[in-house]
Amino acid sequence: MSATVADRVIGIIAEQAVLDRSDVKPEATLAELGIDSLGLVEAIFAIEETFDISVPFNANEPGQGDFDISSVAAIIRAVEGLIAAR
Repeated sequence: MSATVADRVIGIIAEQAVLDRSDVKPEATLAELGIDSLGLVEAIFAIEETFDISVPFNANEPGQGDFDISSVAAIIRAVEGLIAAR
């Protein structure tokens, strides 16, 4: 994981969860961090804007898309993949 990408994604997730960055662990799920569906959508928008990428994400079925949201680490890997594919 690129430290810069990881740090920025963790910062976005921490902001959505209203947590300190140090409380956002790579193995944590968004549910464990207290992020609901609205927070997830807001985090996706923030990630898209921050990294100038388009996230393949279906807000109505978040677990069914091509963007892995199963953990913080999975989100970071997915963002890195989208950045590399640009």
